[in-house]
Amino acid sequence: MSHTSPATVSSPSPAAAVHAEGVSNDEFRAAMSRLASGVVLVTAQEPPLDPDDPSAPLGEDVGMTATAFLSVSLDPPLVLVSLREGSRMDDLLDEQPRWAVSVLSESQRHIAGRFAMKGRLSDRLLFEDIPYVRGEQSGAPLVGGALATLECHTEQRVSAGDHTLVIGRVLTAGVPSAEGGPLTYFRGRYRQLG
Repeated sequence: MSHTSPATVSSPSPAAAVHAEGVSNDEFRAAMSRLASGVVLVTAQEPPLDPDDPSAPLGEDVGMTATAFLSVSLDPPLVLVSLREGSRMDDLLDEQPRWAVSVLSESQRHIAGRFAMKGRLSDRLLFEDIPYVRGEQSGAPLVGGALATLECHTEQRVSAGDHTLVIGRVLTAGVPSAEGGPLTYFRGRYRQLG
């Protein structure tokens, strides 16, 4: 009769974790990095600090770079953005139903990078030198030079794993700039078409 000692089991790192389905986080990330996607800046304005006092200061503008953004429906016009659960934007859009999207051009890579940083400065400082106008419906910043801008009202929030899918009804859509191509994200980097 042979006796085997129990093997030492080490926990895999979160990146190497294998799920019940047999796909590791690294394998999934590598496969999905081969899907090119457009890059947008999602923006919203925090509600006023004291909604009952018209002279109270407005809340801060908040922005987030997103590559998981898509059109859902033409009638009614709906779009979807995927937000990391518990992120500042996820929390804000849970209480603020109006938000905006600026489709970034290839010359706006610096904006995408700035709003994608972890441990970044306050959003107020990030918006300081970026030209923008306020959306009439959302009050959120719409980036100057963007290929397209949309203002949305949240219709539905769907919990999906470690993300929240926010489906928004499009209230306004504009094409302020026809210059240049889109900024894309492919294999972990911002890229240009061509």
